[in-house]
Amino acid sequence: MFRSHTCGELQISHLNQTVTLAGWVQRVRNLGGMTFVDLRDRYGLTQLAFNEVWDPELMDEARKLGREFVLSAQGEVIERSSKNAAMATGDIEIKVSNFKILNSAKTPPFTIEDDTDGGEELRMKYRYLDIRRAPVRNNLLLRNKVNLAVRNYLNDEGFVDIETPFLIKSTPEGARDFVVPSRMNEGEFYALPQSPQTFKQLLMVGGMDKYFQIVKCFRDEDLRADRQPEFTQIDCEMAFVERDDVLRTFEGLTRHLIKEIKGIDTGDFPRMTYDEAIKKYGSDKPDIRFGMEFVELSELTASSGFPVFDSAELVVSICAPGIANYSRKQLDALVNFVKTPQVGATGLIWCKHQEDGSFKSSVDKFFSQEALQNWANAAQSKTGDLILIMAGQAAKTRAALSALRLHLAENLNLRKSSEFAPLWVIDFPLLEWDEDSNRWHAMHHPFTAPYPKDLTLIDTDPGAIRANAYDLVLNGNEIGGGSIRIHDKALQEKIFGYLGFSDEEARKQFGFLMDAFEYGAPPHGGMAFGFDRLVALLGGKETIRDFIAFPKNNAGRDVMIDAPATLADEQLKELNLSVNLD
Repeated sequence: MFRSHTCGELQISHLNQTVTLAGWVQRVRNLGGMTFVDLRDRYGLTQLAFNEVWDPELMDEARKLGREFVLSAQGEVIERSSKNAAMATGDIEIKVSNFKILNSAKTPPFTIEDDTDGGEELRMKYRYLDIRRAPVRNNLLLRNKVNLAVRNYLNDEGFVDIETPFLIKSTPEGARDFVVPSRMNEGEFYALPQSPQTFKQLLMVGGMDKYFQIVKCFRDEDLRADRQPEFTQIDCEMAFVERDDVLRTFEGLTRHLIKEIKGIDTGDFPRMTYDEAIKKYGSDKPDIRFGMEFVELSELTASSGFPVFDSAELVVSICAPGIANYSRKQLDALVNFVKTPQVGATGLIWCKHQEDGSFKSSVDKFFSQEALQNWANAAQSKTGDLILIMAGQAAKTRAALSALRLHLAENLNLRKSSEFAPLWVIDFPLLEWDEDSNRWHAMHHPFTAPYPKDLTLIDTDPGAIRANAYDLVLNGNEIGGGSIRIHDKALQEKIFGYLGFSDEEARKQFGFLMDAFEYGAPPHGGMAFGFDRLVALLGGKETIRDFIAFPKNNAGRDVMIDAPATLADEQLKELNLSVNLD
């Protein structure tokens, strides 16, 4: 056999046993009359020992080994004279009696160490080597642990794991679809699902009651650190439920995962309306691990004679604790940050609440100490704090101040990955008006039910209708979202009308769903978690690529297998697509 034990399990209790290990050579150390080889598998490292007194020929052979050679080695477990407390197997080593090279290896393009010298693009090209490194390997093991914890919890709650199709039809709402040409149906295309949304609703019509799936989804959209063209969702749906039933179920799942994976107990999740989140934090996914809530100063600054304030729709501030001692260089850096294209603000006003109780601001020539004191009172600042103020059009100003708030929190180490602050955001608008297309768009998706109390506004004021929808936010990241669904054909047709669908278009795209509603659709709702993002947060990161076995780069390419790629002319002909002319 290739191995009797793994490279991470041998302890003092195994002394004098004869064992066989298999793995990859991490490093070879030649120390005069002795040679040591660190052998690695996914379970850990074990030191192999060779001595010229024990077997000079075997030691000479060991010295020829290179990094990443694949070995099987047999020997006796002995106690190390120089123990290594940093290694799980650091009390022992193997006195090797024989070994076999199972495969030699080229020198890797980067070092297979925790702290590697390889850049991200290089490591993605050789991802199979990168996975041998402990940080990447441990991320994938964490992903597996979260996957099992999700399945066990939902199974215990009576959910049934049901697979839905990957080859479906394209729909006009949402992000761009990836499309797949059909060879047998000339000129027609499948689409890869952005979500199993309609299928899980049909499962509720079919009486399956509680459904879940850990499923791949696909969106052809611009990428960021927390987005991939293919991603994984924990997709769930429940029948005969109201909003609080859904929130209670998936709050329980999230609490279970944080306890199971991190050993941290979380109490009841707070709930915040969409309007409150925007007003307090400028974001519908606020990070509530720290303060710095927005304080509006519009009334205090009205008709002040300061043009920036007088012309602004909104004047709003945050109070940053303990940094009134910031130098002019540090303050200028904050101003430059908000002026970056990503933030898009035109400027920033600061006011120091100094240790002697006086104030120093960037607008001293326009405002008295009394006025600055009024700002400080409103912002509830203390001596040593720094008040930061932005002014302008309301939505843009809130978004810019939100970016500054997170930037400051990062600099002040207030966003600790070891802390978990979950939050439900509820009462989103059902519809939002798009000036470019001159029509309403669904803020979530077209199947979201209106808030029951707002149904009276359906014909008179659709923009005022709240959605019976909810997002789950963790540490400033949306990790899940869902809604109670429409289960009435007439209401669904009306919503399609608001979204610009003609009766014919709605019938063509979603006729199968509206037909199903006529056969006794139960009230139902659910949600989907972004599995990749959830795992990343539980792993203390926000970049999901590190927690995916074979991720795409920022351009949506798999640089390891060089995809996407062109097709041969013969394949294009079979698919009834245009042949390359080059």
